[in-house]
Amino acid sequence: MPHIKSCKKRLLTSAKRNERNRQNRTMMRSKIKVYRADVEEMQAEDKSKAVKEMYSLIDTQARKGLMPKSRASRLKSRIAAAAVK
Repeated sequence: MPHIKSCKKRLLTSAKRNERNRQNRTMMRSKIKVYRADVEEMQAEDKSKAVKEMYSLIDTQARKGLMPKSRASRLKSRIAAAAVK
């Protein structure tokens, strides 16, 4: 346990951020899994809507620093390829 006041605050804030990032990462992963499972049964207009939502989700998480930009672009590419199949 830290003795300095600023270190105590950093410990608390980093724990909060860690928990928030863990929740965001879990939410994102579960939505991607659901998308991949359901994309083949979707109609064309539903696919385009789902792809748009997934792009928005991935871009948001990449902007927040949850993943690197290269991983975000790779995920978006794979999502688009899954929608075409």
